[in-house]
Amino acid sequence: MSPTRGGSQEDQAGEADSVDREAISGTAEGGKGTWRHAAIHVATTIATPAAYAPLPFALASLGWPLGVCSLVIGTLVTWCSSLVVASLWQWNGEKHTSYRLLAKSIFGPWGYWYVSFFQQVASVGNNVAIQIAAGSSLKAVYKHYYAADDSAAVTLQHFILLFGAFEMFLSQLPDIHSLRWVNATCTISTIGFAVTAISITLYDGHRIDRKEVGYSLQGTTATKIFRGFNALGTIAFSFGDAMLPEIQSTIREPVRRNMYKGVSTAYLLIVMSYWTLAFSGYWSFGSEVQPYILSSLTAPAWAIVMANLFAVIQITGCFQIYCRPTYAYFEERIQAKNTRRKAWVWRLMYTSVYMVAITLVAAAMPFFGDFVSVCGAVGFTPLDFVLPALAFLKVGKLPKNPGLRHAIKALGSTVTVFFCVIGALACIGAIRAIVLDIKTYKFFHDI
Repeated sequence: MSPTRGGSQEDQAGEADSVDREAISGTAEGGKGTWRHAAIHVATTIATPAAYAPLPFALASLGWPLGVCSLVIGTLVTWCSSLVVASLWQWNGEKHTSYRLLAKSIFGPWGYWYVSFFQQVASVGNNVAIQIAAGSSLKAVYKHYYAADDSAAVTLQHFILLFGAFEMFLSQLPDIHSLRWVNATCTISTIGFAVTAISITLYDGHRIDRKEVGYSLQGTTATKIFRGFNALGTIAFSFGDAMLPEIQSTIREPVRRNMYKGVSTAYLLIVMSYWTLAFSGYWSFGSEVQPYILSSLTAPAWAIVMANLFAVIQITGCFQIYCRPTYAYFEERIQAKNTRRKAWVWRLMYTSVYMVAITLVAAAMPFFGDFVSVCGAVGFTPLDFVLPALAFLKVGKLPKNPGLRHAIKALGSTVTVFFCVIGALACIGAIRAIVLDIKTYKFFHDI
């Protein structure tokens, strides 16, 4: 089922990915990572504080029944989708070192450009959200120690700038495999954040007068509907992982088996952390829970500081992995012009431009929950829910039994249509929220 050759669009796609196999992973001749490395990279890209800190607010926007169902369905569908993508990594006998190359081999040029566009949206949107989350956590730590010192006032934008400078330093590492120790530290921090945040949430929940905690949906009918749409985008964002083939290209043989183990291990961590924090956060604070759960916590102060520090450490690695598709594009241009001798200069230049742009957007519009929803709706839903189902229907190994084959095809078609609708609704809700926030706050608002 290889794509048909010919056409200017395909020629452009072929030229664009001519060196793509080496640009992201740097392991075109074979990966070196184990299934543990795969689990670390997948957990770093998915199970981040920026992803599951908004989940209690998403549940509060949907209510218990719909919220729990959405979370469980999101977990199961994305886990299966990740296994499907991992199984198709070498489906036609050729290793596909990036998501866009895999899509091109299955769907032709339109698949390449489809993934290129949505992966870029997901990467940029995710990194803007991470910048805001990191700045918010750093400011929370600062306020704990200097809240009473007005002369030392530092705004959220200062912390966003500080985090951006550190990420520009990490951006000089050449590929995903070179981030393995960074991501190992991030995975440990994920566990630390989850344990700390859940513990404080339950502690605060028991301290609060339970009679004052309500779980009814807030606002007018229109507000409830749009907040529900927005929440669906948040849940889609929380399971976002548009980098599986890029990660898989760094794994040693047997690649599929190692990737299956890595993905499943990462999802075990995700279930333990996501579900527990989402349920405990909504139970503790009810409808009044904040979009970033750490903003709702009150005591003990030292533990809140720990949770915020864990959050910042963890998302440093996640930010780097989502930079790689953009960096790969620039590296393609550099290698195409045979400027390898000055590659480090060019790398410093394009990473600096990227970091300045991301930091500027995050500082200007620090609306964390809104960017999470937009990124989930526009970026991750097409890549993590829709495309894997379409790919499996086209080239996946279906059962020989006619009845079972038709049932699987019907299920795949249902998933595709359902999540296309969910993505569109979530996008509407997210855009409406951003418009309302821009009307309420000025640019570079210090939240």
